[in-house]
Amino acid sequence: MVDIFLKTVPFFALIGLGYWAGYTRFFTEEATAYLTKFVFYFALTAMLFRFAANLSFDDVWDPNLVAGYLAGTLAVYLVATLLGYLRKLDVATTAVEAQCAAIGNVGFLGVPMLTLLMGEAAIGPIMMALAVDLIVFSSLIVILITGSRDGRLSFGILRTVGLGLIRNPMIVSIVAGLIWSVYDLPIPVPANEFLAILGAAATPGALFAIGASLASKSAERLQIAGWLSFCKLGLHPLFVAIGVLYLFPADPYFAAVIIAAAALPVAGNVYILAQHYGVAPHRVSAAILVSTMISIVTVSGIIAAVAPA
Repeated sequence: MVDIFLKTVPFFALIGLGYWAGYTRFFTEEATAYLTKFVFYFALTAMLFRFAANLSFDDVWDPNLVAGYLAGTLAVYLVATLLGYLRKLDVATTAVEAQCAAIGNVGFLGVPMLTLLMGEAAIGPIMMALAVDLIVFSSLIVILITGSRDGRLSFGILRTVGLGLIRNPMIVSIVAGLIWSVYDLPIPVPANEFLAILGAAATPGALFAIGASLASKSAERLQIAGWLSFCKLGLHPLFVAIGVLYLFPADPYFAAVIIAAAALPVAGNVYILAQHYGVAPHRVSAAILVSTMISIVTVSGIIAAVAPA
């Protein structure tokens, strides 16, 4: 575990550097927003497209892996939903808490870190987890929040969900890359080098942006943040492990990657959704901050526990 922890230190050190820059206002919130936009729309998109273009569809689509990950993620989502119901929270707030409990920072943290720690072969399962999170659960929270406010499920809600998916650059880049791969299209050398240079900015840029954005997060509602962090860092990888190892047995290496992906801290896009809809943004920001700090230790431990010898 110590060896893996030492390998994760540079990643979290970049997050720490970003936090310092944001905390000292060397990087303003506006600067952080633009850096995040650069990574989201350009650097990470280039990295994902280049990875996907060199994969086959079978590298990303494994029915057992998808079923196991979906079952484990849905299980922790339902646990958080049940507790929200018992606490008499409204539907929208319950949906936001469940999203915190189940959706990790796979795009900005998982893609760069896990591919370097567990090998480039990990990118297929990571992309699969990212696609499930974006297509299933990011759609679900929009449906629940909007539906609870309107009192019904309308065509307008489905239209909003559909447009959100086709406008998401991570989804677009993965799909475009896989199409490129299916048709076995060559990437011209200058284009490949362009994508490699741009994609190389994703790792430092994403990690620095995570840290800088954490500096603006509050530590309010620590009891709730602690519960949601326990769900995300403890229950989520546990339930996914049960899903991919026992319920739907998958390849041991791919199972290890997907369990590690499930162990990542709460995703930043949950805060964006919470802020957009005006639903419990402070408790989400606290959950992101607390889970990211704790994950410095827990992610290393889980990777050490599941990684094939």
